[in-house]
Amino acid sequence: MGTRSRFALVLTALALTAGCAGPEPAVNASAPAPASTSTPGSTPGSTPGPVPADSPVSPTRADHLAFSSTTLDGQRFAGESLRGKPGVLWFWAPWCTVCKGEAATVAKAAAAYPGVTFIGVSARDELPAMKEFVADYKLAGFSHLNDADAAVWQRFGITYQPAYAFVAKDGSVEVVKDRLSDQELAAKLAELTRS
Repeated sequence: MGTRSRFALVLTALALTAGCAGPEPAVNASAPAPASTSTPGSTPGSTPGPVPADSPVSPTRADHLAFSSTTLDGQRFAGESLRGKPGVLWFWAPWCTVCKGEAATVAKAAAAYPGVTFIGVSARDELPAMKEFVADYKLAGFSHLNDADAAVWQRFGITYQPAYAFVAKDGSVEVVKDRLSDQELAAKLAELTRS
């Protein structure tokens, strides 16, 4: 591995460790709460682009779905499979206490909205820990990606967890870099199924 590759790997690791390292998540206190933000396209003159690293809610380009990964069970997954239907990517890490607290909410929401494809995106740990988290928190009702190299996280501008990417039927994506309450998640899902 060359010096540049090692340097890039170190920078990626540092960026990823800025998140849920303890009992409280890293939250941008000056940013608005997810429930009070607008959806992609609702701001006149806005243009899709890269996800700002310091924004808890960001619209992203539809080409963010042009990725492939592997599930925790070793199956191939194509992000393009989400195009044309509502979907949710939930970004989590096995040791994250906030993710543990949010797991029941996500599992309940996935069961309550069968028309929405839920995909967990796990990173920042090893495969056995990821599988154990899914089993312990009863999350087997939907697929989870093994994103150990954080490639999918990087694609969506995720630097800490939990976070979400809400995929509309038209392929547009809204990233929410924060935890969501039951009510906030239900509101986002209702919005997805209306569009």
